[in-house]
Amino acid sequence: MSLMANIIVAAVALLHVYFLVLEMFLWDKPIGLKTFHMTPEKAQMTKVLAANQGLYNGFLAAGLLWGLMLGKAGVSIQLFFLTCVLVAGLYGAATVGRKILFIQALPAALGLLLIVLG
Repeated sequence: MSLMANIIVAAVALLHVYFLVLEMFLWDKPIGLKTFHMTPEKAQMTKVLAANQGLYNGFLAAGLLWGLMLGKAGVSIQLFFLTCVLVAGLYGAATVGRKILFIQALPAALGLLLIVLG
């Protein structure tokens, strides 16, 4: 697998660690309110749901990092978790906002492409 593919997979994993922190710990803080365009009241009402969502993002990150740590033996794991990220990104883009297509789905698709071509 190419160095560039590893870099992209690591970047997608780190992005999902950031999503975990944002959704689990910063949801009702100024950065969370600004990022998700919410009022403090709405953030308070949805805080538990956001924490659950953040936990799932953490699982995606863990899977990608696990696949990277295994080297060539982890390629199928990386493909699986990148596909999960891509599907989640496409669904988010269709249901929440188009911005998710570029922030989440596109990096995952690029990682998938680089692994397959590598």
